[in-house]
Amino acid sequence: MCTHNAAKRELFKVAPVPATLLTNARLATMTEGGTPYGLIENAAVAIEGETIAWCGPHDDVPAAFKTARTVDLDGRLVTPGLIDCHTHIVFGGDRAREFEQRLEGASYEEVARAGGGILSTVRDTRAASEDALLEQALPRVDTLLREGVTTLEIKSGYGLTIEDELKMLRVARRIAEVRPVRVRTTYLAAHTVPPEYEGRADAYIDDVVLPGLDAAHEAGLVDAVDGFCEGIAFSTAQMARVFDAARKLGLPVKLHAEQLSNLGGSALTARYGGLSADHLEYIDESGAKALAEADTVGVLVPGAFYTLRETRLPPLAVLRREGVRLAVATDCNPGTAPLTSLLLAMNMAATLFRVTPEEALAGTTRNAARALGLSDAGVIAAGCRADLAVWDVRHPAELTYRIGFNPLHTRVFAGDF
Repeated sequence: MCTHNAAKRELFKVAPVPATLLTNARLATMTEGGTPYGLIENAAVAIEGETIAWCGPHDDVPAAFKTARTVDLDGRLVTPGLIDCHTHIVFGGDRAREFEQRLEGASYEEVARAGGGILSTVRDTRAASEDALLEQALPRVDTLLREGVTTLEIKSGYGLTIEDELKMLRVARRIAEVRPVRVRTTYLAAHTVPPEYEGRADAYIDDVVLPGLDAAHEAGLVDAVDGFCEGIAFSTAQMARVFDAARKLGLPVKLHAEQLSNLGGSALTARYGGLSADHLEYIDESGAKALAEADTVGVLVPGAFYTLRETRLPPLAVLRREGVRLAVATDCNPGTAPLTSLLLAMNMAATLFRVTPEEALAGTTRNAARALGLSDAGVIAAGCRADLAVWDVRHPAELTYRIGFNPLHTRVFAGDF
């Protein structure tokens, strides 16, 4: 990973100008193999522009970087910038009343079938202007950035008309223009069937999802294509139609799969070489095997599990045994995961699902990057983007261990402090 600039530079012979050398650091590089967390004690990182030019033990700093501007990190821990690889962070309104209803005993499916759930957010999102949606989203984004997030995936899916889906994607793109964060946009028109198409899911796909995907692609607004594969949303056959269209456009796919039941969504995603299958509470051994064979990332979203008070745990032992790469995300959304803390999501993944702290950090760095199709992020290595998080902790496990505590000291985005 992160070798795309190797042919352009002789990293150990020529110092990039200008360069910055971070010293007196403990690096959790999150590279695979070697020490846990890829940990390097008494380490240094050389940055040129937006790129990591070199990293390793301080005693091995190449001579070319010894005259660079130096920043002493006083023994702090440095990780890759965190990556939230599954969010619905652009939306109108809120669903606090729905939260109350679920506490009073209504199930997620009951709320949805009564016209609540996603559809209530659809109404508020359709009514909001782009500027209003941006204004509402930025405080949520800022909260994540303050926790060391440098890359953010943002889905559409609350417009459910062609223009309103495009509106959401335009707002997502604007976030990267007004905040120092890398945004990957995901087209999620196949999120639910809107009221005007009730009982006519295939017609909705024909009239809105597929032509909307063409329009989003033509406008340069989409990086990946997603859907919600459940009995209350879309079948595997319907999602296959959407995935076929994505394939023709050269767009990667991912899927909300096996959250409430097992319809075979993970296996479907694997057949299309998908980037990720997300949720996975009801995945079985054959689905896990399919993900592993396709190198499709399994994204755990414990915030939704927590909010919905679910009891069916993702089968972590099966996912590990089959070798599925695991990511962790907030799933930030107004109804089932009103969560804007990736650090808390890591703690939830450990406490509720029993992932290890190392798996949690890999899930918000290295594997989260894979879930977004990024090869230049998620690890600290020469040639990667200089997206870093500097923490006031001694050991990487502290990032997962603490609850409601943010130990971020400095966030580095594309080489800027």
